[in-house]
Amino acid sequence: MTQAIARQALDVSAPDGHRSQILTFVPTTPRGALLFVPALGVPARKYSAFAEALASAGVATALHELRGLETSNRRAGRRCDWGYPELLIDLAESRAALAREHGALRFHLGGHSLGAQLAALELARAPMPGTGLVIAASGQPWWRRFPALQRPLVLAALPLVRALGALCGYFPGQRVNFGGREARSVMRDWARTALTGRYEVARMRLDFESALGALDAPVLALRMTQDRLAPVGSLDHLLAKLPRARVTRDEIGPAEFARGRADHFAWLKDPIPVARRIAAWVA
Repeated sequence: MTQAIARQALDVSAPDGHRSQILTFVPTTPRGALLFVPALGVPARKYSAFAEALASAGVATALHELRGLETSNRRAGRRCDWGYPELLIDLAESRAALAREHGALRFHLGGHSLGAQLAALELARAPMPGTGLVIAASGQPWWRRFPALQRPLVLAALPLVRALGALCGYFPGQRVNFGGREARSVMRDWARTALTGRYEVARMRLDFESALGALDAPVLALRMTQDRLAPVGSLDHLLAKLPRARVTRDEIGPAEFARGRADHFAWLKDPIPVARRIAAWVA
């Protein structure tokens, strides 16, 4: 039975003055909860249909806003820059805000593409008993784990990403069809992980590779079969960093989607197959 859903925009602040909002979708009688982090360059509101579907299935859903997008009070530029450390601080603040507002709920962490990677890093940084991880259309973007024909293209793109950031003062993602207007240090951090296959976050002392290896948590990993941005090898590489995790893995093909597409972004407009699996896993 579909439940009534309470929708709210929850204000979140970081120590450096960054402000944004979490969009929450809370059913009358939640059977679980999920804090979900969007993909690079995608505003939280784009996941509203997904959050509605999850909440209708009994999962309270909160949509984190990445710094630099819509409800954020920052915009990337030569004088306004940030990297993975700030994105992870923002995510920690969202967890804290949800704990204050919805203390009776235990929010699993999850995300799409880069969002799933950030969720994994945050959960490794601050694990909580019974808190799991949802990976949707994501993987670790090490160039060596892409199909052979894609590897030269990925490897060649990495210095271009850094060069565009240095030239423009920010990364003009809209012009190259990769992300949005992104902070140059975010893209530099992303390029480092894509080049090395490791999470070595500048300005953060935590050894994230060791923290991921020690994470003992349930994990749901969902892959879209037509996803060229997060191929099988990329997901394999991310999951290999979680040897103690209890992984439930599934693939979703085009036949399950009304639009007949199972790629990196199409599921946002056709979220039922993804929401159904997450709701069953949370329950």
